[in-house]
Amino acid sequence: MAKVKIKFACTECGTESPKWMGKCPGCHAWNTMAEETETIVKAPVGRSDLLRTKEKARSIIEIESGREPRVPTGLSELNRVLGGGLVPGSLLLVGGDPGIGKSTLLLQTSHALSAQGLKVLYVSGEESVRQTKLRADRLGALNDRLFVLCETNLEVIEEAISEVQPDFLVIDSIQTVYRPEVASAPGSVSQVRECTAHFMRISKVNGVATVLVGHVTKEGAIAGPRLLEHMVDCVLYFEGERHHTYRILRAVKNRFGSTNEIGIFDMTEDGLREVTNPSELFLSERPLGVSGSTVVASMEGTRPVLVELQALVSPTHFPSPRRMCSGLDHHRMSLVIAVLEKRMGMFLQNQDAYLNVAGGVKLDEPAADLAAAVSLASSFKDLPTRPFDVIFGEVGLTGEVRAVSRAEQRVKEAHKLGFKRVILPEQSMKGWQPPNGIQLLGVTSVAQALKAALE
Repeated sequence: MAKVKIKFACTECGTESPKWMGKCPGCHAWNTMAEETETIVKAPVGRSDLLRTKEKARSIIEIESGREPRVPTGLSELNRVLGGGLVPGSLLLVGGDPGIGKSTLLLQTSHALSAQGLKVLYVSGEESVRQTKLRADRLGALNDRLFVLCETNLEVIEEAISEVQPDFLVIDSIQTVYRPEVASAPGSVSQVRECTAHFMRISKVNGVATVLVGHVTKEGAIAGPRLLEHMVDCVLYFEGERHHTYRILRAVKNRFGSTNEIGIFDMTEDGLREVTNPSELFLSERPLGVSGSTVVASMEGTRPVLVELQALVSPTHFPSPRRMCSGLDHHRMSLVIAVLEKRMGMFLQNQDAYLNVAGGVKLDEPAADLAAAVSLASSFKDLPTRPFDVIFGEVGLTGEVRAVSRAEQRVKEAHKLGFKRVILPEQSMKGWQPPNGIQLLGVTSVAQALKAALE
């Protein structure tokens, strides 16, 4: 007997309710509760679950421990983000803005894996087989072990998986797949939840590494219920600016590796090209001998990245000055400006302040505080900074410069790119030897850093 159940679910957070509500009780958004009809089919008595296991509970001491096996993807930047490669039986979720290059990245990965002798099944629910072939011709992703299927029915996809027996499976995208037993439309909360759970069982039982492509909302978060990110083993965001060719792959969840690593790619006519030296890319157009420009050494996971930090301070024509920043936390910028006013005696209350990380990079660590302070002071006094200086350090509320982690890696990256001097916290200079040919200047306060950088 089939039973029809009517319920309401929020399209933003997935919160369910037996009746319609104007305001979602979960995320407090208005007019987001959508009606869903779910058909519940009662299984026959005595029918066994094919995915049920008979494993018994064991003591944790008796369980053998060991490293998860890894399969290299053929893309070193993707391997870095994943923690060394794909884990068989893992379920990954990749999100990003439309047209950012998610399908291109996964098609190139599929081709690299098929070139290693693995079977790959690429399921596209948004493009036809002919469109996928045209992209493969442009990327050079042609291999007889790469299978392509254009289908959105979960049952048909499952039959193709049983027939091909792939080692790597791509579902592009999960919002287009539907399960016939669920009466709601594809992309709804119920369909996304049920289809993801089904792919998770297929992945774990058969040992197939599965990648799901997820749509994102206007705010940039993955669409659908938050449960979607809890179910998968790894969540990757493919980011980038429309006006720049580079793309950044960032992990926000990874059960088999670190979430601090990033992979950097350059979008070309022939597909995505790996960027092995991102610092050189971000500093390629840096002007020399101008005020307000500094170079900061930032850490993205275990990788040091040098980027240019630009500041512009100009008199305001409004009662309250404007404070705008791009690539940095707005609250950190306000903190640095307050320190410059209180501790350095700079009158910035009648000045507009703009701070920008060139290239569209986002810096999330406080080590960029000192470089931001030097950039703002340089623009305010119209004094150029030295073109071959690298600056990093955390700024405290009393004007002191605090130590940051991994100072040795930052200095080595600056030395590799030809910089002559590094201004850094004095406490970060202990316990290691700098390379030959680069000068280290340890400072304990913002005043010392400004004197050294703007002399």
